[in-house]
Amino acid sequence: MLPADPQAFLAGQVLLINKPLTWTSFDVVNKVRYQLKRLLNIKKIKVGHAGTLDPLATGLLILCTGKMTKQIDGFQGQPKVYTGKLMLGKTTPSFDGETEVDQNFPTEHITAELIETARQKFLGNITQLPPMYSAVKMDGVPLYKLAREGKTRALKPRPVEIFDFDVNTENLPEVGFRVHCSKGTYIRSLANDFGKAVNSGAYLTELCRTEIGDFKLDDAWELEELIAAMGAMGE
Repeated sequence: MLPADPQAFLAGQVLLINKPLTWTSFDVVNKVRYQLKRLLNIKKIKVGHAGTLDPLATGLLILCTGKMTKQIDGFQGQPKVYTGKLMLGKTTPSFDGETEVDQNFPTEHITAELIETARQKFLGNITQLPPMYSAVKMDGVPLYKLAREGKTRALKPRPVEIFDFDVNTENLPEVGFRVHCSKGTYIRSLANDFGKAVNSGAYLTELCRTEIGDFKLDDAWELEELIAAMGAMGE
């Protein structure tokens, strides 16, 4: 629900949005900020998001306006739930479909039993290397900018926690999954590491964030519906 008084956006609101495919998280922020400036007839308003989603991911994005932007760090620190699919037997430099397949690997040896053994290796406290195609900054420059220039950097592993990791092997070499994880978990890295764990390769083909803490995707706005509703507030 939107507030009855548009001025409430300045005092601070939390908006749940289903991020569209191919949009960046910043695209969504900019779209909402522009609509709010028109609605309120002001030149500036604080709008921020609590946790980046890759352009090829969809799902729950928390936006905060006004004074609620001070709560962003707290929202970002919440555990998250994702669903998606990964493809075994192939890898890409970005670990997802943003870049072309660069290597092919055998998959004939992969069984449901091997996948189950691999799945258990990723439960609990693990370490990950962030993808080179990520927003992690090195010397002030996002890694994805370096990667797109063909530059690589030595990355440090990061500790994360996987609370639950369920997989569906009915359509091998495609694997469906649901993962409940701590903040900072890179699902693209999880897909890449999973491919290695079954002596093959893998890359992420589909990803949707369904939960952040107690917030659910089922309660989120479709972006265009939200923009239309905000426009109607000013009529």
